[in-house]
Amino acid sequence: MDSIDLEVLKTCDLWLTGGQQVALVTVIKTWGSSPRPVGATLAICEDGRVVGSVSGGCIEDDLIDRVKREGINLGRPELLTYGITADEAHRFGLPCGGTIQLAIEPLSEKSRIPELLQRLSKHELVARRLALDSGLVSLLPAAPEDNLNLSEQALTSIHGPRWRLLIIGAGQLSRFLASIALAMDYLVTVCDPREEYRDGWQVEGVQVLHAMPDDLVLEMRLDSRSAVLALTHDPKLDDLALMEALKSPAFYVGAIGSRLNNAKRRERLKEFDLTEDQLARLHGPVGMYIGSKTPAEIAISILAQLTAVKNHVPLAAALSIAQAKSVLAS
Repeated sequence: MDSIDLEVLKTCDLWLTGGQQVALVTVIKTWGSSPRPVGATLAICEDGRVVGSVSGGCIEDDLIDRVKREGINLGRPELLTYGITADEAHRFGLPCGGTIQLAIEPLSEKSRIPELLQRLSKHELVARRLALDSGLVSLLPAAPEDNLNLSEQALTSIHGPRWRLLIIGAGQLSRFLASIALAMDYLVTVCDPREEYRDGWQVEGVQVLHAMPDDLVLEMRLDSRSAVLALTHDPKLDDLALMEALKSPAFYVGAIGSRLNNAKRRERLKEFDLTEDQLARLHGPVGMYIGSKTPAEIAISILAQLTAVKNHVPLAAALSIAQAKSVLAS
């Protein structure tokens, strides 16, 4: 499952290859409340078809109508602002008088979309610099902390995964987790030294490695944009990897298991050289309580919790699996 950004770029390439006129629309600035974040993209074809989103739908409708009436005849990139007045904000569905500024870029061979896609297929993080006066594009290496930047001369957008997720254990649950995480723009790695689990496990875009998990955790040099999920239920595989992950700057470390198994795991981890603060970083039983039963529902529960932690959103204790089940059992 591709991320929205990747789906938009692939669609641009497909339409261009088919000889159609295409424009790439990018959110470059917002004021007040806005439905889509800076960097969100939309591809629009000369016949009005769109992929992606820059708003809740009203701005898309206006862009489609504009293309159908006028075509895509821009000589160079254009900046367009919606929602300056209260009436416009209401018309375009921008809440609380929000305002959104877009860059509309007519695409051609000089847009370098195929080359960008090729680099993204190698999991590179790429800065795409668009010269506003000529439409010429240059592709440069980017860092995870880089953000979209607009100057008088150029628009630089960032493409590729900025976050990493290591999943320990190749199984059915990890398939759902990996697929959804890919759509969330994570670079996903699955590690499992057990051949019987690893054989036949495949999700397009995910690297599957035969390695001891703790060795891989050290090799990956986890940073503050990294997350680790241990799913094997096997202490020989999970515990050492969790120990190394908890000592790293990873923003999220979680392990699946029952409340009883989680308590036993914490007791085992206390025997390692972990501080109380490091041990407290472990999410387990992993996920938010939503009554999940199936692997797909459990994956949603886990990624919801992971996303809240990534976005620095505090979660009520009642949403933790341990707390919720304790209340239900009483």
